[in-house]
Amino acid sequence: MVGLEKIYREHHEGRGRGFAILQKERGQFLRDAIGSGKKVVDIGCRDGQLTSTYVEGNEVLGVDIDSEALAIAKDTLGIEVQHADLNAAWNLPKNSFDVVVACEFLEHIYHPEAVCAQSKELLVPGGMFVGTIPHAYSLQSRVKFLLGTKTGTPLEDPTHINHFSYKEFKNILESQFSSVTIVGWTPPQYRFLARFFPFLFAHDLMFVAK
Repeated sequence: MVGLEKIYREHHEGRGRGFAILQKERGQFLRDAIGSGKKVVDIGCRDGQLTSTYVEGNEVLGVDIDSEALAIAKDTLGIEVQHADLNAAWNLPKNSFDVVVACEFLEHIYHPEAVCAQSKELLVPGGMFVGTIPHAYSLQSRVKFLLGTKTGTPLEDPTHINHFSYKEFKNILESQFSSVTIVGWTPPQYRFLARFFPFLFAHDLMFVAK
């Protein structure tokens, strides 16, 4: 685990502590979905930058492989933290959380189907699995792939080992959860077209599964 932790620590530090893609948009989505008075586990929370958007009024446990990032999350947010390689079995109590958060996390994991199954096991009856993933198959990315470049696409990040289309990701969630809602975040210049093709131009997919 030392080698993988080193990879992610360097990755996080390279982007800068406190960095979060679409923090405002994803933060609002998380606040609306989670609300308050919940017991939450945030898997892959890094330094808590996104966790900070919904932590108020909730009891949060942050889990990540980067122990230095976890220390920052604990110091700045006052949350409990747990160091873990989330590709392995999770040492977390089953049927204990109202919410499992997984933001920009599933694309970093070798077996996302197994992660969804483990997340479901952590939830109390009626609990929710909520988060976001980059949409690898937006039309913008497809055009870049055809031109032989991955710049500005999810493929550009070397720590992304899975890439999801809307349909594929929806099927993964529906294999574990009875209620699945996915919305796309689309860059402003494509929003008119997104009225007719809701996911074709989406940069991120934001989901709630129950």
